[in-house]
Amino acid sequence: MIEYEGKAKQIIPTAEPDVAIQRFKDSATAFNGQKKAELEGKGEINAAMSAAAFLKLESAGISTHFMGLENARDMRIKRLKIVPLEVVVRNVVAGSLSKRLGLEEGVTLKFPIVETYFKRDDLGDPLVCDSHVFVLGICSEETLAELKTRALQVNSVLGPWFNEAGLTLVDFKLEFGFDESGELLLGDEVSPDTCRIWETESGRRLDKDVFRRDLGDPMVGYREVVDRLGITIGGEHA
Repeated sequence: MIEYEGKAKQIIPTAEPDVAIQRFKDSATAFNGQKKAELEGKGEINAAMSAAAFLKLESAGISTHFMGLENARDMRIKRLKIVPLEVVVRNVVAGSLSKRLGLEEGVTLKFPIVETYFKRDDLGDPLVCDSHVFVLGICSEETLAELKTRALQVNSVLGPWFNEAGLTLVDFKLEFGFDESGELLLGDEVSPDTCRIWETESGRRLDKDVFRRDLGDPMVGYREVVDRLGITIGGEHA
C-alpha cells in the first residue's frame, strides 16, 4: 500500500508506526512537474547515493532519518514531521541564483550561501527570507537557525567527499523534520536529483540539469557520480 506518492519517491507504511519505506522512482520531473520522463535506473542510483551520503553524514555526527536499505530502491526511514522549508546551500553560482542576481554561472562564491524556500507546489516553492518564515509560522527562530547550521555542516562533510572524487558540489537542497521524540533530523535524499554536481576539471554537468536543459542522457552523469564516489548500487557503503 502506497501512503504517499511524490514526483520522485513513494512512502510505504510498515508495521512500525514511526518507521516507513521510502521508495525511489525512475520518474524525473522539472519545472514544477511540467517536464516529465522515466529514466531507467535512476531510482536505484539515487537510493544508493542517498544511503552512502547518509552513512557518511551519520559518521560525522549529523543525524538523519536513514535506517538502512531494504533493496536496491527501498530505504527504511524514520518518519518525520517535515519542516516545510527547502534549505539550499550554494557554493558556486548556478541556476536561479545566476538568473536572480545576474551573476555568471560557474563563479565560485567567497563563502557558502544558505537560502530557504517555502515548500508549496502551488506557489512554485518561493524563496523566503527569515521574516517570511516567521510571519508564515513555518518554524521558530531557533529551529531556523539550527536548519542553517546543519545545512552548512552537511556541506562541510559532502564538499570534501566530492572534491576527492574530482567532483564539485555546486549546490544542493536539503529537507529536515522532527521524529516522534522531537529530534530534528535530516530527511529526504542526497542525490543528483537534489544536488548540482559538476566534473571539476571539465565543468561537465552530471546532475538533473542535464534533464532540465536537454543536454543529453542524464543517466550517464548519474552513473559517473556514483562510480567516482565508489558507491555500489544496492549497497550502503561509499
